[in-house]
Amino acid sequence: MITKRIIPCLDVKDGRVVKGVNFEGLRDLADPVEMARYYNAAGADELVFYDITASVEGRGLFTDILRRVAGEIFIPLTAGGGINTLEDFDRVLKCGADKVSVNSGAIRDPGLISAAAQRYGDQCVVLSADIKRVDGRFCLFAKGGRENTGLDALDWLEAGVRRGAGELVVNSIDTDGVKNGFDLELLDAVAARCPVPIIASGGAGKAADFAELFLPHPGVDAGLAASFFHPKQLEIGTLKQYLRAQGVEMRV
Repeated sequence: MITKRIIPCLDVKDGRVVKGVNFEGLRDLADPVEMARYYNAAGADELVFYDITASVEGRGLFTDILRRVAGEIFIPLTAGGGINTLEDFDRVLKCGADKVSVNSGAIRDPGLISAAAQRYGDQCVVLSADIKRVDGRFCLFAKGGRENTGLDALDWLEAGVRRGAGELVVNSIDTDGVKNGFDLELLDAVAARCPVPIIASGGAGKAADFAELFLPHPGVDAGLAASFFHPKQLEIGTLKQYLRAQGVEMRV
């Protein structure tokens, strides 16, 4: 059985970790370097770092903070935000990231996915997608969930995998920060069409949400969360022990 992964996410704005609901109402939470250090010690399998306003502000990712975060952890690190060129990939990897997450940059230039996969390998290219239901369709959004591209999200992710994306982060805007559980309908639809590791993002509110994610939905490889973990209402180690008791294979 494949081991499932628990991945905290640091959404960084103006050098601070923030969190909102449905991608809105951002609140200041903590210092990203301190939080990275905490999650490394707490047993997280990986860490995701998003500079969440880089794309909408038309700038590159804040590499100074990323470099400091990478220096504090010994688990795989994925970083994203303002990734528009191969030079952006190179810059982020040189800061210590293991994988690079691309979202709006790939929407503008889908060829970036294949070019990055060819240069750095599929395993390095993470395609992140912000998805929301519009008139019964799963629609792809850009610029931090602010802009509806009009693209069908499932078609987009399937095409991204064909271009060389080695992993997908499926961000449900509908369930983001709501804490009522992951968007299982969306995740099953993606898994049915995309034969690569899938990271579920948006909606975790209790330990049982992760069990409900992993046990009946084998196509999902990891659960990513922010507002669930940041207040430390449940330690990652405790969550993993609970999931193992439920029959989910975990690294502890």
